[in-house]
Amino acid sequence: MDAQIDAATFIEQAADAIVIAAPNGAITVWNAAAERLFGFTSEEALGRSLDIIIPERFRRRHWEGYDQAMQSGFSRYGADDLLRVPALHRDGRALSIAFTVTMLKDEAGKVAAIAAIIRDETARWAEEKQLKQRLAALECGKGGAGAAG
Repeated sequence: MDAQIDAATFIEQAADAIVIAAPNGAITVWNAAAERLFGFTSEEALGRSLDIIIPERFRRRHWEGYDQAMQSGFSRYGADDLLRVPALHRDGRALSIAFTVTMLKDEAGKVAAIAAIIRDETARWAEEKQLKQRLAALECGKGGAGAAG
């Protein structure tokens, strides 16, 4: 079967959020999954800074890494290495997200944009945190009982 794939349709219908930003950090692509994840419509997000989804306390570190990736044309968060970070929903709610990035380069090899494929891991992160707390409580209880015996 020889099917023509339309990239715009793929981006819009993808289950994961796809966000593309220009070298200056302005959002140029914001798909339906990004709308669901972050709460901003594409009309609200397009042209705005990525700061709309970055918690203020992490912005400096984000922009340092972003600028370095733009200058070098390389990010270590590609296919093999997920970046897990906190993010913000439009309503101010904290999110935990995981994503990979792809550096989109022009014909001259200069970075023209950066694309992120993002997944919401808020529920998984909360479950993992609860499991670690339960494990720590069990280990504390076991250690205390052994010392008393």
